[in-house]
Amino acid sequence: MTNPTDTETDTIRPLREFVAGMTALVGQDLPEGALLPQVRTLMAQLIASDRWLPEAFAQPGQGTYAQHLLHCDPLERFSVVSFVWGPGQRTPVHNHTVWGVVGVLRGQETCDEFEPTADGVRSTGLTHALKAGAIEAVSPTVGDWHRVGNALEGQSSISIHVYGGNIGAIHRSLLDADGVERPFVSGYSSTVVPNLWDRSAEARKAVS
Repeated sequence: MTNPTDTETDTIRPLREFVAGMTALVGQDLPEGALLPQVRTLMAQLIASDRWLPEAFAQPGQGTYAQHLLHCDPLERFSVVSFVWGPGQRTPVHNHTVWGVVGVLRGQETCDEFEPTADGVRSTGLTHALKAGAIEAVSPTVGDWHRVGNALEGQSSISIHVYGGNIGAIHRSLLDADGVERPFVSGYSSTVVPNLWDRSAEARKAVS
């Protein structure tokens, strides 16, 4: 009988390693220009496989997209979230007010780009597709307004987001159905987070 591999006994390890890497990174207090490329590197490693995401955090909402919290830094310096869109689901036009890095884990998403103006927020007329493995950044510096949705008709799409704060509790803005800018706080769809720290199977292997 063969022994299970580490990835079979510790499937959530990539997320734990991402959290550890992000914790070390934000502790360096880097400027955004130096921080974001390193976050992108960590994100690329995380989304190289999708086996680590627990099924409970891969479910879309009923009639709307889901925003599942995976981890929040104890000092709220960053948060990690899985966004799940069912067919036809999309966000409103919204901003973030903090830096963020997004990696597409499964499926394909579309992103409609917007920009602030002296009179409010307007569409740039630009839309781009994000396939599995794609990574992009948002922030008030590099571009902060967009609308994201599922590009696929027959399946859900999932992206992993890391933000420079506890994104579910940050005061942000969206455009309502009439195009009027409104304040909002997104919150989270989940009331629990995955257990990153049950390393008991790995520990038992070391003493068996």
